[in-house]
Amino acid sequence: MASIKDVAAAAGVSVATVSRVLNDHPSVSADARTRVRAAVEELGYRPNVVARSLRTDETRTLGLVISDVVNPYFADLARSVEEEARALGYSVIIGNADERPDLQDHHVRTLLDRRIDGLLVSPTDGGSPLMLNAAREGTPMVFVDRWIPGVDVPVVRADGRAAVHDLVAHLHALGHRRLAIIAGPAATTTGSERVEAFRAALGEYGLPLPDAYTGQGDFQAESGRRATERFLDLAEPPEVVFAADNLMALGALDAIRARGLRIPDDIALAAFDDIPWFTHTDPAITAISQPTAELGRSAVRALVDRVEGRTARSVTLPARLVVRRSCGEPSAAHSPTARPSSPRRSTP
Repeated sequence: MASIKDVAAAAGVSVATVSRVLNDHPSVSADARTRVRAAVEELGYRPNVVARSLRTDETRTLGLVISDVVNPYFADLARSVEEEARALGYSVIIGNADERPDLQDHHVRTLLDRRIDGLLVSPTDGGSPLMLNAAREGTPMVFVDRWIPGVDVPVVRADGRAAVHDLVAHLHALGHRRLAIIAGPAATTTGSERVEAFRAALGEYGLPLPDAYTGQGDFQAESGRRATERFLDLAEPPEVVFAADNLMALGALDAIRARGLRIPDDIALAAFDDIPWFTHTDPAITAISQPTAELGRSAVRALVDRVEGRTARSVTLPARLVVRRSCGEPSAAHSPTARPSSPRRSTP
């Protein structure tokens, strides 16, 4: 491979001049700049990024640790992060924590060892000492989607509380009164916030949330299936299942179909985190949509501000309710035959 000395010799300039051209320094003459670029092209020269990082203490690389790359929401988030970082002159190394704190720590440690310039994290839990120490010691960091309360790190997230209220209002208008939720892990901010918002919205309509109608999930499809099976085994099953995550909603859908029940005739289904798949189910699933692409872009901009010495502020964007057919048709809401008093079970 050609070295910077080879480029300098071919262009008839010093190594320092080649370095200034490669870094777009304005002090180089137009003639020297042209010769250096021609030599770079002819020799196929590529700068040694590792050597440059040792000299400048910069790698132009950001780390992203996401909770679950299989989840379409986080896959879309990672894509928008990579696109915005590339537009700002940075590359991204992604680590998938798979909702496991130990894997989260592994990726954080690996990324710090690679001398990344800044770190984006969607925490899987309340935070590891490794990550918290990195934040306290000055590693530029931004939390995206999830956050750790009390840690002085900018947070870029969506606020879904108003959208959850809109969902409950929509369900109430359709005549639904027995509403259940499949919650995410309480150790995550999104898991606890969505349950609290759901409970508060039910309270405004005078509706209870019995323990039997609260299922515990882990943001994975299998937990959604198990929680829904327990709901359906109750003497008085809920009329609606609200899954606080898209994968848990897919698990709930599997459980409902396995019982031979129809959505929304026998039981309604809604989800947090809209994904393209929800428009292809029959019926299409009502969901709360987060501005995923803008969250990713805003998180990168906030992190780059921190990396480059500017003030970075937290950003909160609104989520919104997307109404589809999985909870019922408004025109049928008050019909006495619109729905049974409890989900019907198939007979052999």
